[in-house]
Amino acid sequence: MTVVDRGANAVWFLNTRVQFVVPAAAGEDRLSVLQHRAPFGDSPPLHIHHTEDEVFRVLEGRFRFRVGGEEYEVGAGETLMAPKKVPHQYCVESPEGGAWITVTSPGDFEGLVRTVSRPTENDGLPEPHGPPSPEEEKALIAACDAHHIEILGPPMAPRG
Repeated sequence: MTVVDRGANAVWFLNTRVQFVVPAAAGEDRLSVLQHRAPFGDSPPLHIHHTEDEVFRVLEGRFRFRVGGEEYEVGAGETLMAPKKVPHQYCVESPEGGAWITVTSPGDFEGLVRTVSRPTENDGLPEPHGPPSPEEEKALIAACDAHHIEILGPPMAPRG
């Protein structure tokens, strides 16, 4: 059994605080469990994971997900799965922000987070970043490509 220090290894990934609850390297099947916290309006670009399903378990707040051609409203205590090779994204819709857990295997998404993130400077969220610069966008696309993730479109805008 591998015991992981839940409080260790927090990073800022774009506008999100991420903790590596169970890193992919901890087990033979490379199961990755990450805990996220993000502000209102946070949304990744529309994207596909080519090698892994992604499970989302909402801990706090309300989210709007797009998976394939469908939209789902998901709140605390609810779980959603985005199958590999299906376009998906979310938007944090609650004014107080949101928290969730993702589960993926074999850890390509975790690899992307580790590549693009920076160490946290405090226990809070990073300062809002806004749209990436052309250089940042190019670096993000290259990192996604290296981890079998393809960006297809822009982030979602919040409804509220």
